[in-house]
Amino acid sequence: MPYRGAVACFGFLAAILIAISNAYAFDESRYPQWKGEWRRVPVAGLKGQPSYDPTKSEGLAQEAPLTPEYQAILEASVADQAAGGPGNDPTYTCLAPGMPRIMIVYDPMEIIITPKTTHMLMGHIHDSRRIFTDGRDWPTDVDPTFAGYSIGRWVDTKQDGHFDQLLVETRDFKGPRVFDSTGLPLHEDNETIIRERIFQDSSDADVIHDEITTIDHALTRPWTVLKSYRRMPVAHPAWREVVCAEGNEHVKIGNQAYFLSADGYLMPTKKDQPPPDLKYFKPAQK
Repeated sequence: MPYRGAVACFGFLAAILIAISNAYAFDESRYPQWKGEWRRVPVAGLKGQPSYDPTKSEGLAQEAPLTPEYQAILEASVADQAAGGPGNDPTYTCLAPGMPRIMIVYDPMEIIITPKTTHMLMGHIHDSRRIFTDGRDWPTDVDPTFAGYSIGRWVDTKQDGHFDQLLVETRDFKGPRVFDSTGLPLHEDNETIIRERIFQDSSDADVIHDEITTIDHALTRPWTVLKSYRRMPVAHPAWREVVCAEGNEHVKIGNQAYFLSADGYLMPTKKDQPPPDLKYFKPAQK
């Protein structure tokens, strides 16, 4: 009879909907509760802007295990900045910081956990990250990016049915990238490999740690630092928009950095800096 066919059809559709529902089921209780607004934990007594190793001041005080060639690049960058230049830091023109500098977390961070991807959203320039946790292998045709390509996996170290650590590896970079604002360099070959262990503090649920190990040809050995972030006691965070190019007075012409004055004129950033080549402009009329 016709109604039997209709019942069978509805039963088939119900089975499909149940299968789809099960496929997309997400047991949120198995994952750590990292919702909210996270800010880096500052270390008292340090000089300068936020440094890559948060336990040390920036620049040469980082004591990064650089090769002699890249130590010289850092020293030249620090000297150039002392003279008024940008040094080796590419972000003065609003270029993306890239990994691992992203995890300095210049602006508040939001962590969104889904079954297949963990997102780290940040307002600073182009710092947001996407970490795939769906069991995929490394792609062979990925386009390099400043943030790199991140694959992670959740781990239940206590074997209590709840994930408590996120292990991440990031590859496939493009540059230029540096560790921090002093221009502490990564190798120009961009063959960096970054491994992270992200976990909640055992005594404070409002603190998470990120143990970051960087393997790079600018380094004489893998460099491991520990960064910490605190969740702000704010029920409804006000996520602001940060547009780096807005109000940015820094101008790069050729290999020189200049500054745009308040009255609209190009200014040198260092003493005795040569002006840009104006060969494509007509000489000013007297």
